[in-house]
Amino acid sequence: MQFDDDADLDTSEVQDVRGSRIPGGRATVGGGIAGLIALLLGLFFGVGPDQLGLSSGNEEPAATSSSLAQVQQTCHKGRDANSKDDCRIVAVVNSVQDFWRPEFQRRQGTYSPAQTILFSGRTGTACGTATSAVGPFYCPGDRRVYLDLGFFDDLRSKFGSSGGPFAQAYVVAHEYGHHVQNLMGTLRRSQDGRTGRDSNAVKVELQADCYAGVWARHATRSPDDRTGRTLISSLDDNDIRDGLDAAAAVGDDRIQEKFQGRVTPESWTHGSAEQRQQWFYEGYRTGDMGRCNTFR
Repeated sequence: MQFDDDADLDTSEVQDVRGSRIPGGRATVGGGIAGLIALLLGLFFGVGPDQLGLSSGNEEPAATSSSLAQVQQTCHKGRDANSKDDCRIVAVVNSVQDFWRPEFQRRQGTYSPAQTILFSGRTGTACGTATSAVGPFYCPGDRRVYLDLGFFDDLRSKFGSSGGPFAQAYVVAHEYGHHVQNLMGTLRRSQDGRTGRDSNAVKVELQADCYAGVWARHATRSPDDRTGRTLISSLDDNDIRDGLDAAAAVGDDRIQEKFQGRVTPESWTHGSAEQRQQWFYEGYRTGDMGRCNTFR
């Protein structure tokens, strides 16, 4: 995956709070065994901590120190996205929203943009206080995506993904798939408390995978509405393989086998490796969000 070196990045879509401190309260989940429990529950790659009752409250604590705001200082052009992970996230967020804005308009809807919050350690959200242990997630309460970049190291070292820039892009696009679901009113279908291969929780996650694939199909043809330039200049089969590999690495069956030594489909919340690959590829193959009806 390559970005247009001369394309402008819009850092207003990403808030960088890495290095800020959150006062008071306990974190949503701690490290060690608590973090492992969060993984087994399948929270990461999903929606906010309150979905699993892990939140310590609904108030969003204020940071006691100013943000490092690194992305605002260093991420200006596509060339920065080609060389720096955090700038790449900015570019992917820009590209994803460059696609969904006109797509909603084409369908007689209105797309409301969502910010991505880059944090380290823990952060306050409208869904409660969250730590890095929960992985990337979307909080419907404040319509933001939360991401600790350290997760991408874990994706390779702990979950066996091949990694690569597009694996990161897939994660971001999946979370924005949840934002699309929230705007369309389908996200709440995951909140019935049920789990399992055919549960609404799994169907919501698979649809977000499909939406990520739809964006990927159009990523090199989605111009920025401010500049008219397309941020992503090339996306090839190797990138899509990295996305499919990442999708499989975070399948419920793979995670359960790795961390608890057995597969329990009745507790799935995100879907199997095969399901996740299938629906990401369906979105990529068709480029049509209408083909992402995982509820049928």
